[in-house]
Formats: sequence, structure tokens, C-alpha cells
Amino acid sequence: MNIIVDYGLGNLSSVYRAFEKAGIETKISSDIEEIKNAKTLILPGVGAFRDAINSLYDLDLVSVIKEHVDKGKYLIGICLGMQLLYEKSYEYGEYEGLGLIKGSVEKLDIKLKVPHMGWNNLKFNKDDEILKYINEDDYVYFVHSYYINSSNEELLAFAEYEKTIPGIVKDKNIYGIQFHPEKSSSVGENILKAYGEMIK
Repeated sequence: MNIIVDYGLGNLSSVYRAFEKAGIETKISSDIEEIKNAKTLILPGVGAFRDAINSLYDLDLVSVIKEHVDKGKYLIGICLGMQLLYEKSYEYGEYEGLGLIKGSVEKLDIKLKVPHMGWNNLKFNKDDEILKYINEDDYVYFVHSYYINSSNEELLAFAEYEKTIPGIVKDKNIYGIQFHPEKSSSVGENILKAYGEMIK
């Protein structure tokens, strides 16, 4: 089963519907045994990094998520869920993340309006299976005030918003999506459709 991790911060129902619409059977769960036995994990999230990482620790899910990845099973993080994959966040302080991908979460210190909210087009940096049903310059929906500062080694697609905003990243069996595929119409659905084909 593909498990959407319920740790108390996330638009779970809309993420669930988006995966179901893309043909990916999922279940929302915070049960450790179900998460341990998951085929793949989906880590959604909205809100503050500090609250999210604390919640994962409180539910004893940090080691479970890391073990899942170590076994070579797929994990996909969405919005705040993507940011949690990195080593550190500087959102309202300094907090350790899951450390699954090198890099940090930093404030969008730019002249343009923050949060970066609304539709923005994606540029491709590397070819990958997850991009096969979308085109460069397709528009997706962002809502965030912090962004990933990392090497470009794992960067698949990005948006330009005064800074280069990583939109989709990959590190081995881990994917991260900064924007909301569940709010990105057919483009988001096609990204999830491609992901679903990979995890079959």
C-alpha cells in the first residue's frame, strides 16, 4: 500500500484525492506498522517546519521514514514535506530536518512579493521519468515563503522567482515537489501519473 503520512500538518484529503485521480491507490495513516510496511510513502505538509519535524518525532516516525528510504523504497515529499527531507531549516530559528538530502531550507529574501503564491512555469534541468507527461514551461501552483538552497545535482525542474526555486528534486529513491501537484490541474495530475508508473 502507498501511505500518505498523517502527522497532523497537511491538506491530506486533497492530496489523497489527487493520487487517487492519478490512479495511485493510497491510504492516510499515522500507524507505525502500516508506515513500516508501506510500498511507498507520501509526506505532505503545510505550515511551519518546526511544528512538522516535532510532530514526526512525537509520533516516532523519523526513524521509520529513514528506514523506509534505506530499504530503497520510494518516498515523495510535497511542499513542506519536501523541505523536511533536507538537513536543516532556518524558518523561525534553526531546526534539524530528516537529513535525507543535503541542503537547507532558507527564507525567500527577495524584492518580489513573499510568499511566492500562485502559478509559475517550470524549467527543466535534467531528464527524468517523473517529467515524461509534462512539458517545459507548463505552469504549476506554488505557496511558500522558504525555498531549498542545495546543489543542483538532484534538481530536475525549477521556477524563476527572482531566485531559482527548486520545483522537483530527486535523490535516488526520494522525490521532492515544492509546489502543490494537487492544486496544479492536469500538470500536477500528469506528474503523479508518471510517479505512479514508476512505483508499480
